[in-house]
Amino acid sequence: MAGLKYMSGFGNEFSSEDPRCPGSLPEGQNNPQVCPYGLYAEQLSGSAFTCPRPANKRSWLYRILPSVKHKPFTLVPCGDLTENWNEVEPDPNQLRWLPFTIPKTTEKKVDFVAGLHTVCGAGDAKSRNGIGVHVYTCNTSMVNRCFNNSDGDFLIVPQQGEILITTEFGKMMVESNEICVIQQGMRFSVDVFGETRGYILEVYGAHFELPDLGPIGANGLANPRDFLCPVAWYEDRKVPTGYTVINKYQGKLFACQQDFSPFNVVAWHGNYTPYKYNLKNFMVINCVAFDHADPSIFTVLTAKSTRPGVAIADFVIFPPRWGVADHTFRPPYYHRNCMSEFMGLIKGHYEAKEEGFQPGGASLHSIMTPHGPDMDCFEKNSTAELKPERVAEGTMAFMFESSFSMAVTKWGLHTCQKLDKNYYQCWEPLRSHFNPNWKPSKQ
Repeated sequence: MAGLKYMSGFGNEFSSEDPRCPGSLPEGQNNPQVCPYGLYAEQLSGSAFTCPRPANKRSWLYRILPSVKHKPFTLVPCGDLTENWNEVEPDPNQLRWLPFTIPKTTEKKVDFVAGLHTVCGAGDAKSRNGIGVHVYTCNTSMVNRCFNNSDGDFLIVPQQGEILITTEFGKMMVESNEICVIQQGMRFSVDVFGETRGYILEVYGAHFELPDLGPIGANGLANPRDFLCPVAWYEDRKVPTGYTVINKYQGKLFACQQDFSPFNVVAWHGNYTPYKYNLKNFMVINCVAFDHADPSIFTVLTAKSTRPGVAIADFVIFPPRWGVADHTFRPPYYHRNCMSEFMGLIKGHYEAKEEGFQPGGASLHSIMTPHGPDMDCFEKNSTAELKPERVAEGTMAFMFESSFSMAVTKWGLHTCQKLDKNYYQCWEPLRSHFNPNWKPSKQ
């Protein structure tokens, strides 16, 4: 959207004023007796007050009316959004979904919240420990409605159609091949411009951060300067017919009414903000000799657990890059993993399964479930000439990897009717190449 401005940096201490109200940020203190322009001061805390300084997250918002001015919350239908991980029996099979259906505008108008569908997840929002994986499929903008997630952070991955996200901190346009993070408690509304689809990784109890680089050094992967945060923007708008605030709380949806827009923040400062990132800016690290480096070198953001090196969830991408490894089977190897791997495809063809894995679809390889290249991929790459080649050109696949053993919902297994029942067949043609008489070639 032309004219939108951003501030750059990851986790910075930002400050921003809507230019229509210069001097709206108080000077020298957070909570003066009377704020400039007669505004209300309101703090939004994303961490405990006593968290160590590097992990302490909070922002001060200076708004026309405070958030507390609303009618009581009442329970509303959740649709296909759930935190019930016991709807159906566990399924350890390799699962793959065809592209999820986007409702036609001519059939039914569906906005972002109504279009949320939970595919899988684990843990518990009450104990602040867990994750949810959702897709959104919608065709109309949210009107006089906003969403607020009290349970955790949303990492949103648009796949088809850009989304204009209005937040209490300002506006962000997020396009395909970009991501955004709306952190716990931040109110936002989504405008769309046609049939729209994407993926969401929800994390309870931890915030996303940049992974440690270790021996890579100071630079590489997702660089902090490439993350963008919106600038302050407000509307002083009365809504006599009622503005609806939808609150996701303990896995359920609640709604309340108020008579004004919640996007009435004239100025703000702090380090707890929404942000976006363009995946094309990812500085890829890769193997330049032989064998594979682990896919963890493609981690964009991580939500850490209390166990060192073990993530509640990692957001990993597989971007265009050069493949140059000698004496090496270059595609992903056959694997059984103590982590869950949920994959989605934004565009193009994923190298290990070029036919069945489609943009807007997904796959789930659960804890210790075997997976790897299909027969065509294995045969082709076992005999390919190992010259330098571009890998994944025009493609962007991603993975939500988690230490949680994720359960699939009833919607994911049955209701969506997109589960590929023939997925297992891509490995059926694999044949034995074992030769007991093999001898090493003489050098």
